[in-house]
Amino acid sequence: MHPLDRLYLVTVWSYILAFHITTLTLSVVLRQIRAYSSKRWVDRQSKDQFSKAAKVAGLKSRAAFKLLQINDRYRLFKPGMTVVDLGFAPGSWSQVAVDLTKPSGRVLGVDLIPSEPPKGVNTIQGDFLSHEIQSEIKNFLRDPDRGRLRRPTMLAPSQDEQGRTAVAEDVIRETTSQSYVDFEREETSGDDEATGEHDNKCVDVVLSDMCEPWPLLDGLWKKSKVNPYIRLMNTSGNAFRDHAGSMDLCRAALHFSYETLKTGGHFVCKFYQGAEDKALEMSLKAMFHKVHREKPESSRSQSKEAYFVGIKRLAKVDKAKVFDVE
Repeated sequence: MHPLDRLYLVTVWSYILAFHITTLTLSVVLRQIRAYSSKRWVDRQSKDQFSKAAKVAGLKSRAAFKLLQINDRYRLFKPGMTVVDLGFAPGSWSQVAVDLTKPSGRVLGVDLIPSEPPKGVNTIQGDFLSHEIQSEIKNFLRDPDRGRLRRPTMLAPSQDEQGRTAVAEDVIRETTSQSYVDFEREETSGDDEATGEHDNKCVDVVLSDMCEPWPLLDGLWKKSKVNPYIRLMNTSGNAFRDHAGSMDLCRAALHFSYETLKTGGHFVCKFYQGAEDKALEMSLKAMFHKVHREKPESSRSQSKEAYFVGIKRLAKVDKAKVFDVE
């Protein structure tokens, strides 16, 4: 073999060997980092009082306490209300909403990832940002009785052939009569009826706990309830990206609220703090009677997340001021 050919082969195999050694080293390091990160997360969860309390109370996650603490301060929920929970998975906010609006309330959860809903929660799986999904949400909400719990009724006693009284049991029907909430809406919707813009405004509270998902690199065929959480994480580690993504989602939720939230309704959205949140706050102030920034006690101090709470939608809202504030 010619010396130059031998030198060429030695060089090529050296590069191949170096590549495999580097790849193996990186995989070991990444595995150690993941193990450390997982251990740190487990340690943090085991020491967190709200995580423990959520497990004891049977709540889906510790995030339920964030909404409970916001509601303790502003009293957002009443029995019979219609609530839309955007980004509801795994369902802790919807659990709270169902409990605070029962017995005649209804809660609709919307999320991109598949998740088993809490008892009493209606769900739509899909991308909230798509017009098709928003149309499906509005169609669901347009029927005031759709999604409400069915009420058991008792039939009047009747005499059987032997003269004994028999009562029909286990009869359940879906009521078609209006609830007291619907009567209140009719009494307070005079202004909306005059303008002809009341058709879709049937929501009492809009909640948004949405986060921008990481890109889906693989596993698009999976329909698991667990695996998507590995791919759709809450934050990317890039503060600017997380802030910008949360602003886009908050404005999408605000636009949906403009179209569906009735006069006097409330709005809660999570955002990651940054340079653009002042502009979003100004938009909210053009639509709601009062707007508050909240950092609940159950929100971790090191987290950049915070919440805007819009109290009582105004009867007359200038759309240009809400969405074109400089």
